[in-house]
Amino acid sequence: QVQLVESGGGEVQPGGSLRLSCTAPGFTLDYYAVGWFRQGPGKEREGVSCISPRYGSTRYADSVKGRFTISKDRAKNTVYLQMNSLKPEDTAVYYCATRGDWRTSLVAPDFTSWGQGTQVTVSS
Repeated sequence: QVQLVESGGGEVQPGGSLRLSCTAPGFTLDYYAVGWFRQGPGKEREGVSCISPRYGSTRYADSVKGRFTISKDRAKNTVYLQMNSLKPEDTAVYYCATRGDWRTSLVAPDFTSWGQGTQVTVSS
C-alpha cells in the first residue's frame, strides 16, 4: 500500500477554480499511473482524470474535458488537478489513487492505493 495525500480542496462559487495536489511521501509516483476520482453525495465513485507521470499520457472523463487539467511535477513527486469553470455538479470528495501499472485508466478497481480524499464544494 502506498500512502497518498491530497490537498487543495475547498468551497468556491460556480465558475471558480481550485487546484488539487496529490503526493506520496516515501514513494516515487513517476513509474505508475495516478488518477483522480470523485464521489458526490448519493453517487458512485467516478474517474475524473489520470496521468502516466513518466510518459505524460493523460485521460479525462467527458464531463470535465476542457475544464480540468492534470499535470505532474516529477521533481516534487506531485500530481495536480487544475479545475476551472467549476459547476455545482462538480461538488464531491476528490481522491487520488495509484495503480501498479503505467497505463492510464478511469476505472476505480484498477487502482490499488487511495488517499483519504479532499472535499470540493461548488456553491453560490
